[in-house]
Amino acid sequence: MEHVEVIDSVCTYCGVGCDIAANVKDNKIQSIFAHPEGVVSEGNLCVKGKYGFEFVDAPDRLRIPRIRKRFLAQNPTIYEAIALHVKELDETWVETTLNAATTAAAMKLQEIQAKYGRTSVCSIGGARTSCESSYLLQKFTRHTLNSPHVDNCARICHSPSLKGMRTTIGEGAATNPYNDIYNAEFMIVFGSNTTEAHPIISNRIVDVAGKHDNLAVFDVREITLHRFAKYKGIIPHEANLLVLNMMAYVIITEELYNEHFLSDRTKGFESFKAKILNDPYANPKYFEHIEGYENLSKLIPKVAREYALKRSMIFWGLGITEHIDGSYAVMAITHLALMTGNIGKQGAGLMPLRGQNNVQGACDMGMLPYYDPDYQTPKEIGLMTPQLVDEMLEGRIKAILNMGEDLTHVHPNSNKVNRALDNVEFIMVQELFMTEIANRADIVIGVKSAYEKTGVYVNAMRRLHLSQPLVKSDLPDDWEVIKLLDNKMGGNYTYEDSKQIWDEVREVAYRRFSGASYNRLERHRVRGLQWPVHTEDTPILHQLDFRTEDGYGEFHYHPYQLRGMVQEIQEKRLTGYHLTTGRTLAQYNNASQTSRCEKLNKRYDETILLVHEDDAADFTSEKVILKTEFGQSAPLTVKFTDKVQPKTLFCTFHHAKSKINNLFGDRCDELILTAAFKSIKVEIINV
Repeated sequence: MEHVEVIDSVCTYCGVGCDIAANVKDNKIQSIFAHPEGVVSEGNLCVKGKYGFEFVDAPDRLRIPRIRKRFLAQNPTIYEAIALHVKELDETWVETTLNAATTAAAMKLQEIQAKYGRTSVCSIGGARTSCESSYLLQKFTRHTLNSPHVDNCARICHSPSLKGMRTTIGEGAATNPYNDIYNAEFMIVFGSNTTEAHPIISNRIVDVAGKHDNLAVFDVREITLHRFAKYKGIIPHEANLLVLNMMAYVIITEELYNEHFLSDRTKGFESFKAKILNDPYANPKYFEHIEGYENLSKLIPKVAREYALKRSMIFWGLGITEHIDGSYAVMAITHLALMTGNIGKQGAGLMPLRGQNNVQGACDMGMLPYYDPDYQTPKEIGLMTPQLVDEMLEGRIKAILNMGEDLTHVHPNSNKVNRALDNVEFIMVQELFMTEIANRADIVIGVKSAYEKTGVYVNAMRRLHLSQPLVKSDLPDDWEVIKLLDNKMGGNYTYEDSKQIWDEVREVAYRRFSGASYNRLERHRVRGLQWPVHTEDTPILHQLDFRTEDGYGEFHYHPYQLRGMVQEIQEKRLTGYHLTTGRTLAQYNNASQTSRCEKLNKRYDETILLVHEDDAADFTSEKVILKTEFGQSAPLTVKFTDKVQPKTLFCTFHHAKSKINNLFGDRCDELILTAAFKSIKVEIINV
């Protein structure tokens, strides 16, 4: 009988973070499945979990470090130091050893800091790798390089969730385990296309909704989850805060709030109540005058009543956070939970659906400019990524260390980002493939993927899983590259394995991780542990107190600001087209991994623009270009449907060649600078 080994690990695609098991033969992954007893997966995987492993052996996998020829020509001293270890690859690159590549990087970083100062260097990334590597990147940047500038891709997704939740309840993470869906009497999904972006969570939601008819769904277009919803909310663009404040208005005016919970566990409610009642946009009857959305004036009160009177959970995604009022909308969501007592107990809570498995972990590790590990205040607060881009243009940021975050693809205002990168003197990238940012780099180092290494990943519900290699690889892990850099720049890192780094994390970030040893994570590999982990783990947060300074939940009201589509409809001047973007099930983020998996890529190998059937007269060719003042897309294939609203367009951002993020400018969350990816007015050019 052929020898096939079964190895347990964790899926590191979306924020669900499923437990997985692989059938491995001759150091090749044959298939991936989930054990029936898996706490996260429940024995089920989406297509990415099942088939998204072929990239591991892709022929264009980065296996040998490379250095740009032009960089060596411009830096003769560096070239002289590594000349014996350089081999020509093509007209652009030479290949070299890991030792030589990190020597060149260390020399250039030292030169730049000597010339421009210690803060002329920044580090970006960490959410696609392990906690150990994220932790070490921020430590290296802050302490060895002595620069405060670290950030990760939470900047373009759930930083507003962290900001909004920490402001109101003191902790920016999901309050409950996924399986509490089975204990909820009512559920609201807001701004999350869950069946596409977090399918194993949507399985639970659909299952419960089918049995109890207890689901409300709000989105700017019709999504699959609407089929299973009791309340089908299609709302105008940029109306999240408007709708959420209206729900609060109903709960207050109909006195559906939990007086005992408010008096015992919150503060500031009376002031909040007064502001809501005096807000001209808080009454749901406002929608009676918004043509095409009049039904919301009756639907919103119905949803608010069920939410207030039942044990309820709210789930949200980037449809909430990627707006100028994303942080305020998250605060509005937590206000609903605080008013009704729907938090801190089984079957009731707040569930931000994070985009990547370890984006929660990267934030926990301090890979943010304003937080050290464990969300402590750093000695010096650095700049957020959009600010760093501005500093590059101003000539004050001169070097970038990039760990698995495709700045030129997944961030907004791609043309501006590329101009900024033209103005820096050094870019080093750690990646699996030659992504858009890797093709802009001076030094590129191929590293292990999650399927080839040991490390901790924290999913969207705070659950830690310890990955283990499904296949052996002689590539370095991200942290090993950082260790080499540190040693060559006068540091003293002596870590021999990822466990030693994690044990340091457990001491530094003891409030959350002190009890989460490798030994325990190995024993509970299929279950995982939810932080904070001490003697036991903590499935449900805020049961006795909130994690604010004094333990009370706080109200921080912010009114809706009339703008965009709602204002155009109100003033009867709705013209043109509003684009919103999102994900599709078969692809992931910048598609660098999933596009190299045949069974996934054939499902969605180009960007499709969804257009309402009634708008067909404006789309006279098979392909169109979208254009804004910031840039334009590549030609996109048009598909007519009734699943988007008239004058609303939808497409994904996965394929770099489509240049979707050229369309977006610097419009962003007012507090935390997360890009407003979910609504922009575009011009149509038929081609």
